Amino acid sequence: MNSPRTKRYWVTPATVASWIDQGHLKGHRTPTGRRRVASADLAEFLRAHGMAVPSELLGGGSRERAVVVVVEDDPGYLKALVRTLQREAPDLDIIEATTAVDGLLEIGRVSPDLVILDYALPDLNAVQVVERLQDTSKRLTAPVMIVTGGMPAKAENELRTLGVRAIVNKVEGMGVVIEAMRRALQARKVA
Repeated sequence: MNSPRTKRYWVTPATVASWIDQGHLKGHRTPTGRRRVASADLAEFLRAHGMAVPSELLGGGSRERAVVVVVEDDPGYLKALVRTLQREAPDLDIIEATTAVDGLLEIGRVSPDLVILDYALPDLNAVQVVERLQDTSKRLTAPVMIVTGGMPAKAENELRTLGVRAIVNKVEGMGVVIEAMRRALQARKVA
């Protein structure tokens, strides 16, 4: 069984202290020997090194960069999509997951601004994932965009009923996916 390709980074206070001591991260020592770093400096350092920035570091519940969780099990398409997103929208933080369960965990962890979801995943389909996201106890409000190679008409109707507004077929090309993503993020910003 292959391990999922979800990007996760856990940074301990000891690691941050080490980065400060080695001069990699701007920070200082207090008179009692503790290290302190400005949250903006730590966030920028994590971003510069390809690590996800926890929402707590962005302060006040607002972030300076939109976060998109991409849940896609096809490694070739995932790589191409992420590369295109990074090129076309470099102001985004992109979190990858290759299974629905890992995607749900990442969505709960980062409270993204948008979820880009493949319809057919190895463990759940998009309808099942969106139903789990609708659970009001989780207070997850990110819009979901489906990017798929195809799905049954019944599933598309169910997704529309669940509030999914953007459903894009992969064969339409990356440009259509990027444009749908931009519209979804803009609609969220306006709301």
